[in-house]
This record gives sequence, structure tokens and C-alpha cells, in this order.
Amino acid sequence: MLSWSLTFLILAIIAGILGFAGIAGAAAGIAKILFFVFLVLLIVSALSRALRGNNP
Repeated sequence: MLSWSLTFLILAIIAGILGFAGIAGAAAGIAKILFFVFLVLLIVSALSRALRGNNP
């Protein structure tokens, strides 16, 4: 999931450099959403492992 977020971030940067503002904005928005979904899943995974007694 983090790789998808980085892919959309790079796409947004390239589109911004080339002047495609609409595509750059959309790709940046998707990258933000995917990054926060990744963070939530990481926290949930760490908490579930900690509650089971495993090291995170």
C-alpha cells in the first residue's frame, strides 16, 4: 500500500512539473488518502500484535 502511495506522489510531482495541474491535484489527493489508510492499517496491525502478546 505504501508503494502505491509513493507511486501516486511521484506521478503528482511529474504532472505538476509538466503543467498538468488537474492530474497533479488528483494524484496528490489519492496519494494522501492511500498514505493515511496505510498508517491506520499499520497502527491496527501493531496494536493487534501487542494485544496478542507478540512484539510489534
